[in-house]
Amino acid sequence: PRELLNYRKIYAKALFRDPGATLNDLHEAVTTLEEIERNAWRLLGGAHPLRLAIEDDLKAARLAAALRARESS
Repeated sequence: PRELLNYRKIYAKALFRDPGATLNDLHEAVTTLEEIERNAWRLLGGAHPLRLAIEDDLKAARLAAALRARESS
């Protein structure tokens, strides 16, 4: 399960770090990270380094999505 969480984290990170990412891409990244963060809490615990890295990526993805949404309006 840890490997799957990490692969999905890498996928989401690639989405939100892509300079050409659409708002839909960013929302997909946020949704993916929210889901895997819940799973990481349950499977690994709150202090696990992978869970903490997912949390950091989720914060960055949310910020990227908010900024892109602001640019679009």
